[in-house]
Amino acid sequence: MRLAMWTYPWDMLDLGPTMVADELRARAGLNAISLAASYHAGRFLQPRSPRRKSYFPEDGTIYFRPDPARWEGKAITPRPASLLDHGDVLAGLIAARERGGLAVSCWTVCLHNTRLGMAHPEACTRNAFGDPAWYSLCPSNEAVRSYAVTLVADLTHRYRPDTVELESPGFMGFAHGFHHEKDGVGLTAEDDFLLSLCFCPACLARSAKAGVDGEAAARLVRRWIEEACARPVPAPRWPDFHERGLAVFDGHPELASYVLWRFEPVTSLVAEIRAAAHPSTKVHVIDIDDGWLSGSDLAALGRAADGVLLCVYDRTPEEVGLAVAKARAALDDTRFLGAGMRVFYPEMRGPADLAARAAAAAGAGADSLSFYNYGLIPAPRLDWVRAAVQAACGADGAL
Repeated sequence: MRLAMWTYPWDMLDLGPTMVADELRARAGLNAISLAASYHAGRFLQPRSPRRKSYFPEDGTIYFRPDPARWEGKAITPRPASLLDHGDVLAGLIAARERGGLAVSCWTVCLHNTRLGMAHPEACTRNAFGDPAWYSLCPSNEAVRSYAVTLVADLTHRYRPDTVELESPGFMGFAHGFHHEKDGVGLTAEDDFLLSLCFCPACLARSAKAGVDGEAAARLVRRWIEEACARPVPAPRWPDFHERGLAVFDGHPELASYVLWRFEPVTSLVAEIRAAAHPSTKVHVIDIDDGWLSGSDLAALGRAADGVLLCVYDRTPEEVGLAVAKARAALDDTRFLGAGMRVFYPEMRGPADLAARAAAAAGAGADSLSFYNYGLIPAPRLDWVRAAVQAACGADGAL
């Protein structure tokens, strides 16, 4: 079984690549590392760093050295992080792997990129009112698609990681932890989804080619959002929005067809990424159970890529097992299925909590377990990871 931990390059530089690799293998019982290769902004508490206790990474940068020839003439290009001035962590991991070290995955954020959104406003998703979501590049936009495909092609042909894990290859939600988000209305789950629907020119043109009337869908969405903004208190149209899923739109064919159409640009983008990646590198899509909100069809993505890494955060062990079993049933038996879980408190209150979830995921058919996140947790929780590995794979650890 593949057993990995998501890790940031700044943590490896702060603590030292040798120490990180030794802890992941010897203390946590893991056999792989998933390094952030492209990432967004944030503020991170650094419990273990000898240099700092908080860190603000550069927004929308990459953590590998790109090949300039691949980016010639591209409308959207990546910016290497200044952290690379202190060393190419990914190159070091690949070299260590060749000497028998940990397997290497590249955790790659695709379309969540505020820096690029601000630089290329025409590439952002836009709601039914035409407002841009600066943090969300649109998968229907041709320049965006070229960027994502070239990014993974460059990364895999230059470094040859074992796996690339695609995060955010689809449409992002309205609420996404942007700076000082304000909502005095009290948006419901359906309101958030409706505000996340993209009606940018690229989406309207692409949907029209598929015979879908995006303009009609946009008119309905505008009306519903205007009604929501006029109410004195929130009143959900569908209190069971998440439970019913796509079925909530059955009585509104103009919107139902548009929501279903959104799967196409996301699935085809992932297929293009897989085709451009080096054949020796597997491409997996990071997904969640309700991925339809982002235009992600788990079964289709599993076919377009080499498999899916399902995040099972905030679930009981029973819920983890059910989610993994459902995903396993949706995927071709030859397709990879991983399960990702956080080692955060109070979601996990001790080693038994993590172990129970890991055992449930493995028992339901997961091919791998991934744990989040090395540099964000206190060192003793690596022992919780070891307990989870033993629960999933037996007392001897990884099998």
